[in-house]
Amino acid sequence: MTQEDRFISLEIKLAQQEDLLDELNKTIYRQERRIDGLEAMVAKLADHVRTLRDAGQAPLNERPPHY
Repeated sequence: MTQEDRFISLEIKLAQQEDLLDELNKTIYRQERRIDGLEAMVAKLADHVRTLRDAGQAPLNERPPHY
């Protein structure tokens, strides 16, 4: 293997790693956005449950009528 072949091989590996790193960064960004959305949804649900509890709605752990 000549030195030029080695350089070409290294350049190919570097390009592949750069592509992989870019793809991983995009994946992390998408996951972060999804987590942020899910956290907002959980907070909204918690507020809704608190509102129902404070308004005197039926208990959350009430047994269904068929028991």
